[in-house]
Amino acid sequence: MRFFKGTLRNSIYGLLGNPVTPSDSVLETGTEDIREAMLALLGQAGAKQFANVTRRVRYANDIQALWYLRGDVLAALAATHGEMAARQKIQQITRMFDGLLPGSLTSRPSPLMG
Repeated sequence: MRFFKGTLRNSIYGLLGNPVTPSDSVLETGTEDIREAMLALLGQAGAKQFANVTRRVRYANDIQALWYLRGDVLAALAATHGEMAARQKIQQITRMFDGLLPGSLTSRPSPLMG
């Protein structure tokens, strides 16, 4: 049965534009690194002021959940550090997702970021 599950997952990732899936250990390590980086950006003051965001980052189930939490972390950072500084910090986090997400979830270049 495992054979079919892996084949199905690989075919879905292939359809989404990412033909090679990261191994489970790479995915788990990357997820934890991203989680720690997001929590570090919020810091102790942010953890107190934005306890809900901190809790959601800490208990996110997978890499996709962390991907979608970038907006919440951005809003929290913008409230404390300003939007430009927050965007620069989130760009560093976004780069950490390279190779860990299906192709359909990666960020697209924006004409506004030039």
